[in-house]
Amino acid sequence: MLNFAQVAWRGLLMPFFDRDGVRLWYEERGNASNPAVVFSHGFLMDRSMFDTNIESIVDDFRCIVWDQRGFGKTGEVGKPFSFWDSARDLLALLDHLEIGAAALVGMSQGGFVSMRAALLEPDRVRALALISTRSGVDAPPVIESFSQLKAAWRHSGPEPLAADLSGLLIGERFDASSWVGAWRGMSRSGIDYPVDALTGRDDLTPQLGSITCPAIVFHGSQDRAIDMAHGRELAQGLPNAKGFVTIDRAGHAPNLTHPQFVNGPLRDFLLRYTG
Repeated sequence: MLNFAQVAWRGLLMPFFDRDGVRLWYEERGNASNPAVVFSHGFLMDRSMFDTNIESIVDDFRCIVWDQRGFGKTGEVGKPFSFWDSARDLLALLDHLEIGAAALVGMSQGGFVSMRAALLEPDRVRALALISTRSGVDAPPVIESFSQLKAAWRHSGPEPLAADLSGLLIGERFDASSWVGAWRGMSRSGIDYPVDALTGRDDLTPQLGSITCPAIVFHGSQDRAIDMAHGRELAQGLPNAKGFVTIDRAGHAPNLTHPQFVNGPLRDFLLRYTG
């Protein structure tokens, strides 16, 4: 039975759930009796970045996507937050759906969030698939560049930044027009708190040994946002890592731009470790 916040649209369930005074949007696809997989998107992205990936596994899994604070249908939030807050949002989503444990797929920022969820409640994370992410923090020049991004966005909006951002966050040879259109819909203050969460995150590297669930790491060979070396270091630091998958000639969002090289290894991993 649908609750008051749920609506059906094109055969998909599109509800919201509330945590910490924030209303967060999510969507389910697939059979609820199958093993659950929760997908967490990257910075300046939303749940739709996983559409093609979900198509390849939806027959075997209960697929759940959600829009994190500041993005998509969740939208702008009126208070600061950290990625630990977002990890608790993810765990609250599992509570809301009465899911005891799930596999987590996280891309970039979504990886930051998924790893923190695994540290907070390890028994609830069956497996981790991490895409274009890292355990460490950014160097001071990178943090400064994000501070400049925040100031420029507030002053002029996303339009002057769109070409550089799409190349950095998605890839040089990908049509990012739909994402640029989504950015235009954000307010000029809309990325303030998301940028603060990104630049203010803590270093998880000393805690990687506590993430003992099976894990797999994907990384594009031409990632400008997070160098592939960080992905390799992450895979080496996870005690139960099952592989490091290089996506040749892909940028920061290989699951979006090169799904044909991500979907097979991802499906095989999930089938093996979430049954």
